[in-house]
Amino acid sequence: MHIALVAGDLSGDFLGSRLIMALKERYPQTRFSGIGGPSMVMEGLQTFAPLERLAVMGFVEVMYHIPELLNIRRQLYTHLLIDPPQVFIGIDAPDFNLGLEEKLRVRGIHTIHYAGPSVWAWRPWRVGKISRAVDLVLALFPFEVAFYQNHRIPVCHVGHPLADLIPLHSDIQAARSLFSAVCSINYDTKVIALLPGSRMSEVNRMGGIFLETAQWLSDQRSNLRFMMPAATPQIYKMLTELQAELVPRLPLTVLQGQAREVMAAADVVLLASGTATLEAMLLKRPMVVAYQVAPVTAFLAKRLVSISNFSLPNLLSGKELVPEFFQGKVRIVDLGKALLHWLDDINARRSLTDEFKALHAQLRCDASRKAAEAISPFLEV
Repeated sequence: MHIALVAGDLSGDFLGSRLIMALKERYPQTRFSGIGGPSMVMEGLQTFAPLERLAVMGFVEVMYHIPELLNIRRQLYTHLLIDPPQVFIGIDAPDFNLGLEEKLRVRGIHTIHYAGPSVWAWRPWRVGKISRAVDLVLALFPFEVAFYQNHRIPVCHVGHPLADLIPLHSDIQAARSLFSAVCSINYDTKVIALLPGSRMSEVNRMGGIFLETAQWLSDQRSNLRFMMPAATPQIYKMLTELQAELVPRLPLTVLQGQAREVMAAADVVLLASGTATLEAMLLKRPMVVAYQVAPVTAFLAKRLVSISNFSLPNLLSGKELVPEFFQGKVRIVDLGKALLHWLDDINARRSLTDEFKALHAQLRCDASRKAAEAISPFLEV
């Protein structure tokens, strides 16, 4: 049996690797091909192209890469016609995957989209293309189901694998012990995690702002220590060079990977929007979310987005649990003050923790096995 999967970034690579594990439990002789990152490759995926070539966000940012992305998709499509899979699974990355899914479905290949495109939030006209492109949407979040059902698109809510993987209760002291050899953390130390993004384009925009915010905070409080995980070796090099240039005296440790462990060890987290906000929520860590994109992207987004919040904790709760700063509102002092609020207000932290625990429980569905179960009818025809 042959299953093809395409992930567009490291978050999709995580989803894909867990799904491959669950599918191998059901169908141990299955062969997997497509595009994925290190986690999917470790589970047996034969990858057609490096994941980094697909990991681009934003309108303007994507435009520069369109010729390359179209070429990759065209070559992959040809490859999959020569060696057709029983099922093609597009993992997020809708701008890349939906077009490919639509063409494959016309050729009689079953298509499934894992992590439903957020048409409920922006560019709602894509719903017609989704209807033509996929046999089934696997939704990560419960609030997505009604939207797809209303548009008569087959959908199954499976939950999120991170909610299954991360315990309901986390031990901050145990998490900090992992970093005792590289960070000077004592009883009075407050740790702030800085996560400017997992893509080079995100780190280019947010890295300097996050470092300068950390310096502002360090100037206000002497007991702060900062940790910054880098998603890739290239980002690690960029961040260490940026630290040396902008904030050479900042009590900061830049680490290779370990984003989840760093967040678990932190008192508060400053991060860019994305799956990291979900991880911070599942770890029950207070957070401040900030994001910037190219000016043209921001201009278009304001006219195409139909929701008032963009971080996953706020979307899941239907209210603003954590502060968000977008584009021109991303200012050093404002970010710093929002982080100090979480450090200083114990009642606010307790209330937030209770909200996060309830949301975590909603998402614990044994997601990967449930997704594999939903896919199985398309493999057994």
